[in-house]
Amino acid sequence: MPLLLECARVRGPEYLTQMWHFMCDALIKAIGTEPDSDVLSEIMHSFAKCIEVMGDGCLNNEHFEELGGILKAKLEEHFKNQELRQVKRQDEDYDEQVEESLQDEDDNDVYILTKVSDILHSIFSSYKEKVLPWFEQLLPLIVNLICPHRPWPDRQWGLCIFDDVIEHCSPASFKYAEYFLRPMLQYVCDSSPEVRQAAAYGLGVMAQYGGDNYRPFCTEALPLLVRVIQSVDSKTKENVNATENCISAVGKIMKFKPDCVNVEEVLPHWLSWLPLHEDKEEAVQTFSYLCDLIESNHPIVLGPNNTNLPKIFSIIAEGEMHEAIKHEDPCAKRLANVVRQVQTSGGLWTECISHLSPEHQAAIQELLNSA
Repeated sequence: MPLLLECARVRGPEYLTQMWHFMCDALIKAIGTEPDSDVLSEIMHSFAKCIEVMGDGCLNNEHFEELGGILKAKLEEHFKNQELRQVKRQDEDYDEQVEESLQDEDDNDVYILTKVSDILHSIFSSYKEKVLPWFEQLLPLIVNLICPHRPWPDRQWGLCIFDDVIEHCSPASFKYAEYFLRPMLQYVCDSSPEVRQAAAYGLGVMAQYGGDNYRPFCTEALPLLVRVIQSVDSKTKENVNATENCISAVGKIMKFKPDCVNVEEVLPHWLSWLPLHEDKEEAVQTFSYLCDLIESNHPIVLGPNNTNLPKIFSIIAEGEMHEAIKHEDPCAKRLANVVRQVQTSGGLWTECISHLSPEHQAAIQELLNSA
């Protein structure tokens, strides 16, 4: 359906709006009544994408009222189902087969929870802080998701919803900080990598979008993020995405709240953690900040007499090899310009290239050819 709306856009805004009005009521009703969880998840996903296409103003007061009631019911059902499963685990007939069935039910419930998060993400990204009064009816339920005793998927998706509140509704989001800030700081060191990732992303957007009220919490977050990054198993397959979000969050704190931390002390460590290559979106953020630092001739980044440039070339080459640099992104052009500037300097270019493996040299050439 979102693709249908995209196609209808060529017919003009009036036609597009008519088509959306025709769809919207039916979609909301289906979210409230569809019994099959597989079909329901598809409808919820489609509805979220439609909101992203249509943007601010696509839902009227009646839509919001009905949708609020439905999402509230979905979250209440989520908690009730968890309680029922715990009761069944105490039953005398409980065995491995029953547990397998209960686990399937749990997976279905969690998948629906991800779609609730998708819908809220679309609404927050479209409506910004205007939607916060409507969101307050769901707030106690979202707060319940991030309680310490909840299973890790609940805490992950509860944090993701609060991440959106911070990213899209700041600085007004600080009104709700009492509900999520302490858990977010605590969960950045959680045993679950998924929870750590959601918490770290939240701390990053807090620095980027959060406003002055969040400053002391950026200072408090830094050592927690560093602890995760420097842990022995931080780069294992199951941990790397959470770790990269922590590295990106440290970069965002330095970039957007530089007075909250000792940038000169942190920067050499941050450079040693680059590049990011698993989380492509956060990789773009870190490369963008790296470009800012290089273009401003930051002495710590370039090093005395540009001695850090070979290391920077290595970071750029690694990013290119792992496809963390998107050629259509403005950042790619900026990185290519950095390389071209060094190319004109003769001896320095030779020095930088001599430190690179043939694979890294080929990656640098690929970047120059495409950006």
